[in-house]
Amino acid sequence: MASYRFRLLNVFAQTTLGGNPLAVFEDARGLDDTTMQALARQFNLSETTFLFPSEIADTRVRIFTPNFEMPFAGHPTLGTAHVVRDLKNTADSLTLDMQAGCIPVKAIGDEWTLRSNAPTSRPFAASRSDLATALGLTASDIAANPVWISTGTEQLVVPISNLEAIDNCRPNSRLIDSVCGDGQRNKIYLWAKDGAPVDGVQQASVRFFFPNNGALSEDPGTGSACANLGGYFVVTQMALPQTWVLRQGSHINKPCQLRLHVDAQKAIFVGGRVIELGRGEISL
Repeated sequence: MASYRFRLLNVFAQTTLGGNPLAVFEDARGLDDTTMQALARQFNLSETTFLFPSEIADTRVRIFTPNFEMPFAGHPTLGTAHVVRDLKNTADSLTLDMQAGCIPVKAIGDEWTLRSNAPTSRPFAASRSDLATALGLTASDIAANPVWISTGTEQLVVPISNLEAIDNCRPNSRLIDSVCGDGQRNKIYLWAKDGAPVDGVQQASVRFFFPNNGALSEDPGTGSACANLGGYFVVTQMALPQTWVLRQGSHINKPCQLRLHVDAQKAIFVGGRVIELGRGEISL
């Protein structure tokens, strides 16, 4: 019987019990794919990460949801970096080797920032009207054309015209499937401006819906989608640089705050605070 140590963290957290929870297994050598998937299902968090040695970065990271493995996700990247810094006594700058590539991450205290991959994009094929119906909204609630964006994992970025529509969104899983494709591709990110800029920083309210056991679930804080919003700014040729604070998770009582910056050279940075909650050990 082997023992595997893990840590529990909250990412994009403003309070100890706020943010998006994450489990990180400190040394996953000896675990096969089936067991890692089973452990992620056991923890039943948005993601669980597993650490392995890497020849090209500080650590190789594999990311599992309760149902499948992901090539990249934002809150696992920041939370895992927090653990790696402590385990390996690294400086505040390190690199994580993921299926989506090597992701650089930096910290100032417990505030972590990743630099995402450059975005790829493709147009959304269905009509705004059909998408609005699937979201429980009206066509006028969608402010501009949605775009499929990927900086590591593909999601549909949907600009929403007002905060009331963000609050009122009630997606229909069956209709979302029909307008977005198969069940693994209906990952939808809604964003709307939230008031005037504060000290030059734009504010937004955001929500992210993803497939979970045949239904749509809502994520409290989604770093990959935050990066994809930065990709949306690049792809739609918005004036750069752009700096945003994004509020997410209040609709499911897990408030998160994410920071997004896209510089004049189109580099995309996503950041947030990481808080460690506790540690444990599992014997298998």
